[in-house]
Amino acid sequence: MTSASFHPAAGPARRTVVAAAGAAGLTAVLAACGGSDEDASSDTGSASSGSPSAEAGGGEGAGAGAALASTADIPEGGGMVFADQKVVVTQPSAGEFKAFSATCTHQGCAVKSVSDGVINCPCHNSNFSITDGSVQSGPALKPLPAVQITVSGDSIQLAG
Repeated sequence: MTSASFHPAAGPARRTVVAAAGAAGLTAVLAACGGSDEDASSDTGSASSGSPSAEAGGGEGAGAGAALASTADIPEGGGMVFADQKVVVTQPSAGEFKAFSATCTHQGCAVKSVSDGVINCPCHNSNFSITDGSVQSGPALKPLPAVQITVSGDSIQLAG
């Protein structure tokens, strides 16, 4: 008597292989979109390691409560990008300071500069309002998220 039983082949199932290949491809695409912040300090309106909080630990969320800048450092009608903290601080009108995430909502690139009343992402040329972070032009569809800051005297800090 012969028995015909099904024995699956050893090794990963096709679904597992396809899922792993998809995850590897997605990782490669996201890494390619990341870019480098090495030239951030050469752009007008950007700062990276020169601020006191950049030395306080870096990274998003790090340095909450630490001074980002002096109010005099942020030009009226403009702003400054703090690459290490992933924050852009703007001054839409005299004495009014706003802060937004410095990560573009289109594909996650870092915004690099502030000029002519807009925050600029160099990856695909999205531009955001210095007043409310709303999209002014480009492929981005969502505004930059607001970041809470406090202004105490002439010091601007990330809110803790």
